[in-house]
Amino acid sequence: MEHNVISLARAAIIEALGGKSSIDLEAMLRDNPSLRQSGAAFVTLTKEPHEQLRGCIGSLSAYRPLYQDIISNARSAALHDPRFRPLSVDEFKEVKIEVSILSEPKPLEYKDKDDLKAKIRPCVDGIVLEYGNYRATYLPQVWEQLPDFENFFASLCMKAGLAGDCLKLHPNIKKYQVSSHKD
Repeated sequence: MEHNVISLARAAIIEALGGKSSIDLEAMLRDNPSLRQSGAAFVTLTKEPHEQLRGCIGSLSAYRPLYQDIISNARSAALHDPRFRPLSVDEFKEVKIEVSILSEPKPLEYKDKDDLKAKIRPCVDGIVLEYGNYRATYLPQVWEQLPDFENFFASLCMKAGLAGDCLKLHPNIKKYQVSSHKD
């Protein structure tokens, strides 16, 4: 399935940029029936040098067929990530695509920061942090850039729009894992 999810994301971006894709979606779905099942995916676009982020959009929960989620999120990562201008056709030639298929996020009960730290597996667990109307997530891959628990959660708190020490508020935490596919 690895090659197929990348091909699907790439074809969706090509079409969104006005090009013509050569992908046979019906054949792909026939050969990979799991793509028809409900699924949630993040599509991450990076550019050299240093695998610089160029777009990342995804779904935290499965609510549509996986292939539709990949197509929609690939287009959104390329054209509608509010942190970046829309991807150009020339720039697309330099972009690497990663598709992360998520497991369903599960609530994580914890007593305090030390208990939370003991229950989190860096580079394995993706994290959803929620407090009131504030919410943010980091995929497990983000641990590579932020391997320290304190820095990881301070950055995640700030991404959610909260203070970097928001763990003292005892926010709701959910964790999930991903199956990651790269081109």
